[in-house]
This record gives sequence, structure tokens and C-alpha cells, in this order.
Amino acid sequence: MTALFVNQLTTLDFSYLSPERGVVGETWLVDVVLKGNLDEQGMVFDFGHVKKQIKASLDLLADHRLLVPTAHQALTIKADNEERLSVQMQTSSGDIIECKAPAQAILLVNAQEITPQALTPFLEKTLLDELPDNVSGVELQIYPEQFSGAFYHYSHGLKKHLGDCQRIAHGHRSPIHIYLNGQRDPMEEAGWAETWKDIYIATREDLLETVTLGKQEHFRFGYTSDQGYFELTIAEDRCYLIDTDSTVELLAEHIASMLKSRHPDQSVRVVAFEGFNKGAVAEK
Repeated sequence: MTALFVNQLTTLDFSYLSPERGVVGETWLVDVVLKGNLDEQGMVFDFGHVKKQIKASLDLLADHRLLVPTAHQALTIKADNEERLSVQMQTSSGDIIECKAPAQAILLVNAQEITPQALTPFLEKTLLDELPDNVSGVELQIYPEQFSGAFYHYSHGLKKHLGDCQRIAHGHRSPIHIYLNGQRDPMEEAGWAETWKDIYIATREDLLETVTLGKQEHFRFGYTSDQGYFELTIAEDRCYLIDTDSTVELLAEHIASMLKSRHPDQSVRVVAFEGFNKGAVAEK
């Protein structure tokens, strides 16, 4: 038996439900190892097909979706029909998070919590079922990028996006670099990391209503996009409202504008990442 590997084959940008943390935006890197016998080409599997087929399958399964740990007692899940799901969770703080969305926007994971270890067996089995008979095993390594500086977890939805970013609860784990007069400012970076810690960044025009659930105020957001109708109810203190869409370009602009208002005499440069090795730059 022989094996081939591809490191950092893809990244998974998604959000997951956590009774302790709420809706958590996350970015995980994926390494893949395929074990098996050589085919008539002298290969376990063509590298080109690994990069296309397996990456596409991983992206379809877990990328830009809301991952839900179905074994946790705080979760209630209803299938409105075969095409729609409704998921509700009561957090350890007593507030409610509810997402109603097309089924393709939510991944139900049979686990108590969403971790790389919980997700890996499901993805490995699904991938193996799609591969040729000479491939006898799939091993995935799923892990977060290591950062030396400040970073935040945010979730959002982009209703105007024609791809999967339109899903109302997907997210990213992202570093941020802030420069004042050309010098990195770790304190400002840490401040934004704290402000956007496990946050839901929402566009103000998507706010349908404010409701009281239990003793807390909750926001209900909703919109219709190409994939269907999306709705999210979440506690007010877990949200950050902006007046624009929440693309990474507009988020970088927002941070830069806020910094410029506090430091009018200094040049401001914001490098806002969106997941792994991509993002936007704004200067003021």
C-alpha cells in the first residue's frame, strides 16, 4: 500500500453553534492523505483530481455552512420540509439563538460539540465513498491557523452574494493588522479582537425586529437571496450592527474610519483578513 498527501488542500470557513460561545465563526485548514494501491497510471489518485474533486467535496460538505452539534441537549432541530431546517439553541447564559434556513446552509453533526475531531470521521467516510476502489483509506488533518498576534471570530451573511456567502450564519477566524503612522499597533489590534470576539456582524437594514426572549433583548434578522429565505434570531449583545454590507472590504473600511475618528492626525492602515491568506486593506 502507498499513500499520497496534499497539505493545506483547502480551508473551511464556517460558523458553529456553541452553548458557551454562541455563534462562532471559524476557519480550519485541511491536509489530506490518501492510502491505497497504485492504479494503471502508477498513482493512488491523480493530484489534479485531488485538488478538484476532493476539495470540491469538502467545500460542499462543510464550507460556508452553520455546523450544529445535534447530540447536545441545548439543541432543538426541526425540519420544516425536506428543503428547510430550523435550529434553536439555548446558551449557557440563557439567551436564544435560532436559525431558519435552506437545508444546504446547515450541517448537522452527531456530536456534543463542534471540533476538528468530531468533524473528521464524517468527512473521511463521505470522501472515501466517492473515491475509486483502489483508494482504501482517507485521513484528514483539520486544524486552525496559528497566529502570533490578535484575531477574532466573526459570523455574518451577505444577501447580495451569488455564492454561498449569502448564507446568513457562516464565518471566519481572522487576524487583523493595524498601522498608525506606518507602525503596527498591537493595542488597537487587541481592542478590535476583543470587540469582535465571537460576534455576529449584521447589516442594519436586515434587522426585522427586536424581541424580548426570557429577560434579554434579541435581534431578528432576515432576508431572501438566491438560495432562499434566511432568518437568524440572536441576543443583542452578541451582535455588532453596521450600516453597510459586511464584505471584508467594507469591514476594513469600517475599522479604518473608526480608527481615523480617534486618531485624526495619524495615517491609518487596516489589513483585515477573511479566513486564511486573504482579506482587504483600507487606508485613511
